[in-house]
Amino acid sequence: MVSGGKPGHSGLEMREAHFPGRAPIDAYGNGGFRFAEMSHRGSILCLPSGIYAWNITDASELTLDALASVLTEGEGIEILLCGMGREISLIKPDWRQAFRERAISADAMTTGAAVRTYNVLLSEGRAVAAALIAVD
Repeated sequence: MVSGGKPGHSGLEMREAHFPGRAPIDAYGNGGFRFAEMSHRGSILCLPSGIYAWNITDASELTLDALASVLTEGEGIEILLCGMGREISLIKPDWRQAFRERAISADAMTTGAAVRTYNVLLSEGRAVAAALIAVD
């Protein structure tokens, strides 16, 4: 999800890691995810506009600002699945209210459960998004 350099340039051009589309998650673990015949090391946000690298490594780092993209794309999201790692952490009441104001139902669960649920809802054509913290 990182592009190489442009012709005629000796260095690499770094771009925001992004897969432009929706795709089921084929595998998770070992600190990352496999989807769309690619692998990504680290956490990801699965949004209507695509799958993005996400710099959250633990649920304790999670803030509403870290989920700002979900709020921005809220019209295309009915359900947000928060894969919180190996342990479940609750979604804070003020965050839940921010999602509710945009008609988004947010559910916290382990990353494994979130991946499985995301895949099922995606296959059903539902307006689902996922914030998935990578696990080892």
